[in-house]
Amino acid sequence: MPRPKFLPITICLMVALSHTVAYSQESYPAHVDTQRVDDVPRGKVISHRLTESKIFPGTERDYFVYVPAQYRADQPAALMVLQDGAKYVKENGAWRLPTVFDNLIHQEKMPVTIALCINPGVVPGGDGAQDRFNRSFEYDTVSDRYASFIVDEMIPLLRKTYNITDDPNLRGIGGSSSGAIAAFGVAWHRPDQFRRVFSTVGTFVGLRGGNEYPTLVRKSEPKPLRVFLQDGRNDLNIYGGSWWNANQTMLSALQWAGYEVQNQWGDGGHNGKHGAAIMPDAMRWLWKDFDQPIANDTAEHPELKNRMRIDASWELVSDGHKYTEGPAVSPQGDVYFVDGPRGEIWKVNPDGKGATVFIDDMPGVSALMFDGDGNLYCARNKAKTVTRVASDGKRTDLATGMSCNDLVVVANGIYFTGPDEKAIWFLPHGESEPRKVGTGPEKPNGLIVTPDRRFLQVVDAMGRYVWSYRIGDDGGLSHGQPYFYVHAPQDEMNTGGDGCTMAANGELLVATKLGVQIFDQPGRTHVILERPKRTGRLSNLVFAGDDMKTLYATSGTSVYRRKTNIKGIAPWQPPVKPAKPRL
Repeated sequence: MPRPKFLPITICLMVALSHTVAYSQESYPAHVDTQRVDDVPRGKVISHRLTESKIFPGTERDYFVYVPAQYRADQPAALMVLQDGAKYVKENGAWRLPTVFDNLIHQEKMPVTIALCINPGVVPGGDGAQDRFNRSFEYDTVSDRYASFIVDEMIPLLRKTYNITDDPNLRGIGGSSSGAIAAFGVAWHRPDQFRRVFSTVGTFVGLRGGNEYPTLVRKSEPKPLRVFLQDGRNDLNIYGGSWWNANQTMLSALQWAGYEVQNQWGDGGHNGKHGAAIMPDAMRWLWKDFDQPIANDTAEHPELKNRMRIDASWELVSDGHKYTEGPAVSPQGDVYFVDGPRGEIWKVNPDGKGATVFIDDMPGVSALMFDGDGNLYCARNKAKTVTRVASDGKRTDLATGMSCNDLVVVANGIYFTGPDEKAIWFLPHGESEPRKVGTGPEKPNGLIVTPDRRFLQVVDAMGRYVWSYRIGDDGGLSHGQPYFYVHAPQDEMNTGGDGCTMAANGELLVATKLGVQIFDQPGRTHVILERPKRTGRLSNLVFAGDDMKTLYATSGTSVYRRKTNIKGIAPWQPPVKPAKPRL
């Protein structure tokens, strides 16, 4: 008997109808910890209004502070911050945070915790005009702006009345939808402030770059975070992406990178029903063993375990400078760096602790590089001069008249970058007139040669790429390409790419705003190492040490070092041919 042509359509309609009915009937049993218990002490909720903000000027917002009954002013309280705060503090709402927290604190499943529940900002339009609603701008943007609002404005405001702990291990942050990605972003950018994240139907999609988070989670050195994720199969699927797919991608990335993460998936839509129903259990998990610090085991991280020593972090070498730059290693193994604004060149002490002044009268010096004979070459960008300091201290100006930000010395000459001319210069040894051999970067900055000396890599400080050029026998450059893709903060125009150094296996390391980005030979970022410190520009890098496995970094007013498993190579060392990379 022939199959009716309308049968597939009928089946599809029936499936769609049952799917819609199930979605519309989404419901969950009330959790026992959302119910009041007579003998449990009750906290209180105080309402406030904020009408001034430096970080989000013109915004006004309500915020609510839950204070548990057990709070004592002489004992610092833990902190939980919730976005879209009004919905959490409603006595008979879906979330019922005051009741949940009362119960869990009484059960000692949470520490004594103050909750800061904040609404997004609104800029009043005035005169009957429409207001400007800041929610997506504040919550969905992948930057540290909202984190700064919480840390630098809201917490100090809260501390005027309450004693809040400084321990990031005792601080959590959460939210739903865009509030969830905001919560994750605060902890991601400021793990020195928050370590526990509660995310329901999180907006990790392409509204304002949130789709980048899974990639950054995989590539960035893991942070000490504990993350809870919830979502449902019927969540949004619109122009910005699929929330359901995005949350699964986030889970996969966090698991791959070794984070402590738990998830609860359901069949619900883009709402708080499921999240509210499981909130008590999620809080139990987030705050478990709250007296113990959160520390992720990265010993088996696929990209870190062979590159980095898990037992070694950044160590301070020297501090108190005005601006450090241009680290270089000599054939004798000594490390030098510059304090450009003061016109000083410093030498790191043999034990790696502290440094002493080597030269104090070279204004505007910006970069250093040695040759195999121990001569020190100095780029003096302010003076537009390249100077050589011989091993006996004699100084010779080799070229003048063009900008010279950074330099690298090879067998037959010197390459240096000219940001003012948007040029790459080559000065053959013994000559005084440099040749313009390369263009392309908007602002050429750091540069280094490959281990076999056949390619020159040049950082574009104003772009998204490190350029690569083939080196000719006469020092000329050819076949320039924007080759290495550099990750940048999502709401900034450039990567902050600056100085760079090279590993013996052909991997390139670049100092950027996000941290030290490590690229394979084909130009792909595998790892982003954390910055030595949060403030100050991460400006340059060099390998040193007896085994050339200690990475030195100049960062703002300081110099740091970190022991690694990566073997570096200096341009004055014999050339080596790296193995062919996986393509």
